[in-house]
Amino acid sequence: MDLTRPEVAARRRGAAARFGLLAVPVAFFAVFFAYPVAAIVARGLKVDGVWHLGRIGEVLAQSDVRHVLWFTTWQALVSTALTLIVALPGAYVFARFDFPGKQVLRAVVTVPFVLPTVVVGTAFLALVGRGGLLDELWGVRLDTTVWAILLAHVFFNYAVVVRTVGGLWAQLDPRQEEAARMLGASPLKAWRRVTLPALAPAVAAAALMVFLFTFTSFGVVQILGGPTLSTLEVEIYRQTSEIFDLSTAAVLTLIQFVAVGAILALHAWTVRRRETALRLVDAAGTARRPRGAGQWTLLAGVLVTVVVLLLLPLAVLVQRSLDAPGFGYYRALTSDDGGVFLVPPIEAIGNSLSYAVAATAIAVVIGSLAAVALTRRDAGRFVRGFDALLMLPLGVSAVTVGFGFLIALDEPPLDLRSSWILVPLAQALVGVPFVVRTMLPVLRAVDVRLREAASVLGASPSRVWREVDLPMVRRALLIAAGFAFAVSLGEFGATVFIARPDNPTLPVAVARLLGRPGDLNYGQAMALSTILMVVCAVALLVLERLRTDRTGEF
Repeated sequence: MDLTRPEVAARRRGAAARFGLLAVPVAFFAVFFAYPVAAIVARGLKVDGVWHLGRIGEVLAQSDVRHVLWFTTWQALVSTALTLIVALPGAYVFARFDFPGKQVLRAVVTVPFVLPTVVVGTAFLALVGRGGLLDELWGVRLDTTVWAILLAHVFFNYAVVVRTVGGLWAQLDPRQEEAARMLGASPLKAWRRVTLPALAPAVAAAALMVFLFTFTSFGVVQILGGPTLSTLEVEIYRQTSEIFDLSTAAVLTLIQFVAVGAILALHAWTVRRRETALRLVDAAGTARRPRGAGQWTLLAGVLVTVVVLLLLPLAVLVQRSLDAPGFGYYRALTSDDGGVFLVPPIEAIGNSLSYAVAATAIAVVIGSLAAVALTRRDAGRFVRGFDALLMLPLGVSAVTVGFGFLIALDEPPLDLRSSWILVPLAQALVGVPFVVRTMLPVLRAVDVRLREAASVLGASPSRVWREVDLPMVRRALLIAAGFAFAVSLGEFGATVFIARPDNPTLPVAVARLLGRPGDLNYGQAMALSTILMVVCAVALLVLERLRTDRTGEF
């Protein structure tokens, strides 16, 4: 088909704009992700400037390393299976049932996912640890056991399954399953033959995401695992900060990188299947009030699960923070008499908020540029590959990134070790994937002909974005900013290395307080965790009011 001169010019401007949009995100990830990770791996595997690749085999031959690899994989598989078993009924209830308080309950279910893993570990420590609720009632302690870790992982990832699977389930046409029932199939057989195959891509995507989060688990295992249970992420931290064995840490980082790359490749494949293989309907017309004793029983069971699994640990956390009379633990946060910090712990609140605001601004700019470039129909193989690379910071060791910042960004013009911007940069790396994943579905829903018409009429790429895309994606942009703020607020793995002692963040402050003996330190950790939980919950409730059915899930 012959193109007119204005159309050719418009396509050229579009191609130039696409590469221009990608230039900033590519540079950002190259400098602040690829370079620090490569630097620390090279530092660990090079001896006198020569690569010592034999070190990989030496590390893998160690029995304790093999035990860490086995435990990391085993607990991730079991955590994923348990999360699917517990959360799939919830996904069905949120997809197919309409009941009072549903939107509020959606927000409550999602609160654990945006909580920092340090807070999740602290909440379960208050529930199952020494002096916890189970210890007081029945003398049962589960901390330093795998069961505490598994329960905490289900708590943290419950919303991933509910949102990912439930979001698709709500858009499946229920008439297909009803037709199978009319042809004589039992309810179970109709679900197994009709609904389950349609849900399979979403279930697989949710399972891979849960496996990714649990495979790289750090804060939860660090607090609940004790000295005997260690994942790859925890072991990388131990080898780096306690033993100072960079070569072992580098090998473990490479192993984790390969595993995460394989998981993300599978995730990308399942997402493509989910986007292209299904016919969907408006989700608003598929939910109805429960009918019959069975459906009401299912709804009640899901509500009980939410209360016991999700709300009880958070309630115990709040209760433990109030154990001291007259809000004693909260008042103690204003004093530095404990000697844990150079400043009163209360200052961690302001530090975290300011860092999170800066990280959110960076993540929104970088993520928006990347999302706009990824929505173009003429995006090449490099652009599609960059889409997968954007997810790597969620799986690659945050400990490695944080320590890599210290050893890589130490010379002009990138000597940032003493700069406050180092913490927001590390937090933004985690926020960018959430911005991209939130904005992409909405941007892809914009009719491309609107953009092309504006370009043919002479509008510049920036004006096309401002006049066509922005009005349609403004709400998604606000939601993306909210998620970036929440995850930046709770980032721990990288921040624990680069946050200065006189400017601790909330997660770092909580971890330091838990690492010291004494009821006062423990109570202050509970108080700070409660404050952090409230801030995250408020941000999430605001997001829930902004959310639309057209906005992407996790």
